[in-house]
Amino acid sequence: MPVPATDARRAAVLGSPIGHSLSPVLHRAAYAELGLTGWTYDRFDVDEAALPGFLDRLGPEWAGLSLTMPLKRAVIPLLDGISATAAAVDAVNTVVLTADGRRTGDNTDIPGIVAALREHGVDKVESAAILGAGATASSALAALTRVCAGEIAVYVRSEARAAEMRGWAERLEAEVRLVDWDRAEEALRAPLVVATTPAGATDALAAAVPRTPATLFDVLYEPWPTALAARWSAHGGAVVSGLDLLLHQAVLQVEQMTGRAPAPLAAMRTAGERALAARASKA
Repeated sequence: MPVPATDARRAAVLGSPIGHSLSPVLHRAAYAELGLTGWTYDRFDVDEAALPGFLDRLGPEWAGLSLTMPLKRAVIPLLDGISATAAAVDAVNTVVLTADGRRTGDNTDIPGIVAALREHGVDKVESAAILGAGATASSALAALTRVCAGEIAVYVRSEARAAEMRGWAERLEAEVRLVDWDRAEEALRAPLVVATTPAGATDALAAAVPRTPATLFDVLYEPWPTALAARWSAHGGAVVSGLDLLLHQAVLQVEQMTGRAPAPLAAMRTAGERALAARASKA
């Protein structure tokens, strides 16, 4: 049951480092649009060692938490239960706190990726490619099992990463082909390319964007556009940004934490775009 709008409730995003997080902007915009005048959303720099103590200090006014690195796996043993979606990739980015003290974990990144793709008209593809095999890649792989009918090629830099991705592929029952990063230019010809790498890692690939690219999902949102996304757009390809992912996963978090649905996607997007534009102007 949704709590009254005037009740004092708290939520926050945790991680380390956390100062860059756009989550407070998005969640606060949602609260304002929904008339949740008693709700607040903050950010706290919390690492793995500090997480148990932080959770134990939370009072009954707390409704939920958003989690970023390095806490998405570390939080699991501290919870009363997690969703099947979170269990599929051993990663929790959302914790809902109830009045009776229960802590339930979920992963909204996976459905957030699917929703962001669908918003851009991508419901089904015959094949796809993932650039990178880090923490975000497992969620991307799980999401692609919902939209990709055939093979998913994953381009990796090391055998250790390849081994991890083999494990995820087996667990998710995904049809995956692992390819060395030296051949990453090949990925750009796929109907859907998901770039999960850190800033700058795909810059060298920009010159290899095909004449008529299909769809690129670049999970970065700052700095934006990346060199790859800029070249992709210049060639007429469709681009889904990290802000799209951040928005859609945050929409699901707001709905779970507040009990109000639908969350105001448009207002959250406007707030996020304004915040990023303000940051860029100061850079």
